[in-house]
Amino acid sequence: MTATLVAVALSLVSAVAYAAAAVAQQRLAARSGAGVLRLLGTGTWWWSVGLNASAALLHVAALKYGPLTLVQPLGALTLVAAVPLGARVAGRHVTATEWRGTALTLAGLAALLVTASGPAPDDTLSLPEALGVAGATAALIGVLSRRGAKPGLRHATASGVASGVASALTQTVTVAATDRTGPLLDIRVIAVALLVAAFAAGGLLLSQTAYQGGLGAPLAMVTLSNPVAASVIGLALLGEHLQGGAAGWSLAAAGAVLATGGVVLLTHTHHAQIDQSTLPAPATSANQTAPINQAPPAIEARGPGQSPVTATP
Repeated sequence: MTATLVAVALSLVSAVAYAAAAVAQQRLAARSGAGVLRLLGTGTWWWSVGLNASAALLHVAALKYGPLTLVQPLGALTLVAAVPLGARVAGRHVTATEWRGTALTLAGLAALLVTASGPAPDDTLSLPEALGVAGATAALIGVLSRRGAKPGLRHATASGVASGVASALTQTVTVAATDRTGPLLDIRVIAVALLVAAFAAGGLLLSQTAYQGGLGAPLAMVTLSNPVAASVIGLALLGEHLQGGAAGWSLAAAGAVLATGGVVLLTHTHHAQIDQSTLPAPATSANQTAPINQAPPAIEARGPGQSPVTATP
């Protein structure tokens, strides 16, 4: 139970850090655009990068103390934390729809936590298993993000799967590297660590592509497919299981449905407001009549025999 509480606490702090970084990056992008060189010269950008790095380290630590079926669903709390943080930074109130989404997400996560609670993980993937998972994942990503596919939900699903598999492989690296019965770095740890880096980078690039088609639905799909992919690996290959037998599976299914509805609701409302807030003001057409209260142009006096000239304000 102590290990479970540690995993939950680390996951909560990680989610808040991810949410704060996301809010900071969104605000910075809205003010200064997304130019890479411009962002690199901004202190706020580096602060958000530090938050992201800290959140990732906390997530890795949580995977040491809790199973994948427990830690990965808690990642959805990033959206729950981002809603009030974003509202506070934007100087607005959280809407009733956002509160409903938060309540649904928390209720679903509570059900998942009851069934997913378990001892600290001690099983790891063997090198053949890790390579098999990597190969199957790469094939699935290739199908979802094939050339010519319009950026959107398929790329978002591929991104979530890549990130979820990276987390599953990270748990193997963490447990194996801290196992004092063997060497700190063996060929399996090094190989799996390289796979983690590859899938983490691939997930990031795929999410960037997915967001070309919008933010709401792709982000929801990333958030949902990530824990599904990680939990499948945990249940199938790492000996993890849900508590309570058939009743536990039913409770977990109900919790997953509630959390899914809450995440989709939060994502839709939150990003719709961000998109509207960052839209440029409508341009004034050339033949639009000037406002009534606008001052007439000044007339500059000229010398005798010269025509008056309108002064440019």
